Amino acid sequence: MIEDIISDAKTRMLKSFESLKAEMSKIRTGRAHPGLLEQVKVSYYGTDTPLNQVASINVIDARMLGVNAFDKSSVPDIEKAIMNANLGLNPVTTGDLIRVPLPALTEERRKDLIKIVRAEAEKARVAIRNIRRDANSSCKELIKEKLIGEDDERRAEEQIQKITNENIATIDKSLEQKEAEMLEI
Repeated sequence: MIEDIISDAKTRMLKSFESLKAEMSKIRTGRAHPGLLEQVKVSYYGTDTPLNQVASINVIDARMLGVNAFDKSSVPDIEKAIMNANLGLNPVTTGDLIRVPLPALTEERRKDLIKIVRAEAEKARVAIRNIRRDANSSCKELIKEKLIGEDDERRAEEQIQKITNENIATIDKSLEQKEAEMLEI
């Protein structure tokens, strides 16, 4: 029973961290990265479809992404979707290839992006603490039902706290790496 609670908490904390990594990958740095456009949805025959399912995304150079549509008739829709994605990008179409130049980041914009990254990291920390609270309350319920003893509960809470501390440290390390990456020129 306790093992189930702990493994569930581990799994949920890992999902929170994965979600944070996905959010951080959307926030761009000065370099071109295909993950920047992965979350863009294209209206493809009336259905919102992820961009990577209707086109291939590749890096042309350090500040340029190339998008090759699988279906040439969807090029205008892809271009429109990239513009409407609120990423501050203006695609340029040259025949079949859509070039997406990444403008250089100003110091002010970098600081704004760092604030956003820190807010995302704090959301992940809060999610992990909520998972810890849920796991601890599940242990308390087991005590009320007299399925475990107080010593077992104390050991379980210590394990849950240890897992929580490890996950928060991982989030902090990831945040530091992202901040350093964003401050590079």
